Amino acid sequence: MGSAFTKFCMQFCCCCCCTTHDEEDEDEKQPLVPHDPLEYFNREVQKRRDEETNLWSTPGDPSHSERDDDRALYTLLQARQKTRMGSTGYRRLSVDIEAMRDTRREVRDKWKTILENLGFMAEADSLLTVSAGASHDRMRNAPAARALLQTLHSETSIFSSREPPPERYLFILDRLIYLDIAEDFLGKAKRFYPPRDDSDEDMSGLNINLPLLLARVEAMNGRGDDEEEMARTFL
Repeated sequence: MGSAFTKFCMQFCCCCCCTTHDEEDEDEKQPLVPHDPLEYFNREVQKRRDEETNLWSTPGDPSHSERDDDRALYTLLQARQKTRMGSTGYRRLSVDIEAMRDTRREVRDKWKTILENLGFMAEADSLLTVSAGASHDRMRNAPAARALLQTLHSETSIFSSREPPPERYLFILDRLIYLDIAEDFLGKAKRFYPPRDDSDEDMSGLNINLPLLLARVEAMNGRGDDEEEMARTFL
């Protein structure tokens, strides 16, 4: 298992270090040292922190608009930036943002539990990390990964049944297929998280009424920075 994971890391996790000839030519045109290295470093750190905090469902979408849940979270974040900290509107926005983040963390924690149970205690976090640079072109087993994702969605409670499974887990399943543990993962998922009916999902405490939230998000658009109006929207 150790050698297989090491090989996986060299081919997948370190892909940022393996550039194509075209990319190398492009890099040669860029200055070796940014004009402000500290600013560049801080921006990259913030980008990675943002990815890890928000766990975007479609990590390769920089606009965060392709999926309803990503668009809702991104709009909430943008609205909070324009709202005075400590105000009623700011607090209400923060509650909705953290509710969405908690839901995403809950899903990730389920995956981590299964991976650790399969013996990947040290590697689980790395296997579950998906950067904004994730590309379908780099996947080795895209059709099989997508089929497994749909099976997990329909035959387990690892995801909410009310919305499509997050695209980020397609990339993770591709890694598990490469490591030859995808079927073992599916078996554990069915055992640990069997399907639940809608009432059980409602009682989980982390179920998000996405249509309602989207309606509230859309209602914010065009309202400007009026905090009192924002607060009434979220009452």
